[in-house]
Amino acid sequence: MDIKSLATGLEDFRATWKAVAAGKKVPRRTGTYFTSLEAARKVLTPKRLQLLRTIRRGQPDSLSQLARLLGRDFKNVHADVQALAAYGLISLRKTPAGRPTTVPRVPFSTIEFRIAV
Repeated sequence: MDIKSLATGLEDFRATWKAVAAGKKVPRRTGTYFTSLEAARKVLTPKRLQLLRTIRRGQPDSLSQLARLLGRDFKNVHADVQALAAYGLISLRKTPAGRPTTVPRVPFSTIEFRIAV
């Protein structure tokens, strides 16, 4: 994860756009970026960090099981899972057999921040 100003993010986008328009091959970059440490803190609240740890350690088979492990309301857990999945911090897989369920996974063991100064 990186902290980048909006101006820096837009400049990176502009440079990539120009390279593509000029027919240059641009290496694929992936990652999650926030405009400030405060923005990252709004996403990675203490409850959401606990949720990530519980998924990583408990390997729940469903969002219902995750809510039970956390002792939290299913609706709130579902909302947090969806938010974290939108940032690429959780992967979600639907089970094909029987009653469909969503299986959450955390595809990493640490979160690191790089902050440009």
